[in-house]
Amino acid sequence: MAWTCLGYIAFVTVGPIWVRPETGVSPQLERLVAFAVVGTLFAAAYPRHIVLASLVVIGAAILLEAFQLLEPSRHGRLFDVSAKIAGSIIGLGSGWVFARLTQRSF
Repeated sequence: MAWTCLGYIAFVTVGPIWVRPETGVSPQLERLVAFAVVGTLFAAAYPRHIVLASLVVIGAAILLEAFQLLEPSRHGRLFDVSAKIAGSIIGLGSGWVFARLTQRSF
């Protein structure tokens, strides 16, 4: 599920602007929530490899924003990548805590 969500985010981030879904809320909030979900999924899927999961999620946020510079209808901005990184950190932290708590239950 984590990889599928990251793939979807990559598709809508790097693709033409018309493939980007719009929810009606702030695009910054959309970015933050999307990467929080992906971070949570990666941390829950790989709790023993949280450093590697963090590199994948945060690295993807940075690379996808940089790749937007290659698409004429898109633009990569430092403010956008900061929202993605913040969401990533929130998601990775919450997913890791969730995974650790549920792991101890068993």
